[in-house]
Amino acid sequence: MSSDIAPIPSNEMDRLLSLYEFDLDYSNLQDNFKDLTYLAAKISGTEISLVNLIDSYTQWSIANFGIEVEQVPREETICQFTILEKDHFEVEDLSIDIRFKHKAYVDKPLSLKYYFGIPLRTNTGYNIGSLCVLDKNLKKLSPEKIELLKIVANEIITRLSTIKLVQELKNKLKLEKETSQKVAHDIRGPLSGIIGISELINNQGSESKMGDILEMVNLIHRGGKSILDLADEILSEKRVKKPLTEDDFDLLLLKDKLIKLYTPQAQYKNISFVVNTNVNYETIPFSKNKVLQIAGNLISNAIKFTAEKGNVTVDLDLKAIDETLALSIAVTDTGVGISDKTIATILQGGIKSSDGTSGEKGYGFGLTMIKHLIDGLKGNMEITSIEGQGTRFEVRLPQH
Repeated sequence: MSSDIAPIPSNEMDRLLSLYEFDLDYSNLQDNFKDLTYLAAKISGTEISLVNLIDSYTQWSIANFGIEVEQVPREETICQFTILEKDHFEVEDLSIDIRFKHKAYVDKPLSLKYYFGIPLRTNTGYNIGSLCVLDKNLKKLSPEKIELLKIVANEIITRLSTIKLVQELKNKLKLEKETSQKVAHDIRGPLSGIIGISELINNQGSESKMGDILEMVNLIHRGGKSILDLADEILSEKRVKKPLTEDDFDLLLLKDKLIKLYTPQAQYKNISFVVNTNVNYETIPFSKNKVLQIAGNLISNAIKFTAEKGNVTVDLDLKAIDETLALSIAVTDTGVGISDKTIATILQGGIKSSDGTSGEKGYGFGLTMIKHLIDGLKGNMEITSIEGQGTRFEVRLPQH
């Protein structure tokens, strides 16, 4: 393996499962975390701060300060090394580190030199991403500042966990299986972390006379308050009685999401990327549960194994199967194709990834994760392929 590619974490399958359990829309989280990227940059005295989540193929920057970036191929990132660590990962000079000195972000115009990252570790112990800070100048963070950054990283996990709980509780309300009292208990427990976080920063900041940090503690309160307001909205009696249609997708909305998230990956390889919908069913709502994770992994996999000037096409539809409505996601590429033996292995959930057509590195669990998510939703997947010509994956997810 090349020296600039980090080893696959020993718990990669469980790590990805933990990330996908959050069921996040990576394009719609900036407002939840922008105050924390700002705070992290001020604590460290750096020009740039990012909150990154890393899946099988991509590093998604869900919040940023000092630079506009939404995604980077996993093999190009520094944070792929950070998620291997228990505490932190620091590179004092990227320009002389053999792993990074040839990367685009080390050259002009960015000319980045310093990196410091803290893994975002879930309560179950899996590193799903990182909080990182970067700068054009050489730096060395004090132990005191490192501890403050760890507090910010913990706050990111607290907010992610709360977002997850909000969604889970909405689902419970939709199914009418939980009372509003239980909902209140579930959602407010984790929010205690938000209330207490400012005291930790205030105490450490006072001891170190870091006045500029103390002025920004209220940013965390505002971020936490927005989640509390959402909780109150969900818990209102009026809200309980109304269908939670804003938590659904329709074909048009899903199409827009996929185009926004995956067009940059296709453009990077000069691949034509098209998303089609059945116009007769474009506005019928369906559950968005794990849909972005499943469709996204299929699309990233197709782009990875399609050569330059190739085509990746997504067809979205709603179909009646055995008196049940099912969401159909079909992804067709003009890539290298798959053998019958490999198809059988994929459908058994046992495939591991290989390198892409442009040398993109495989991280072992992309298709395995897709199969796992589909099985969890009681869906099915069909694969047809001609080696050397391309592959078509079709997933059907029943809508109950």
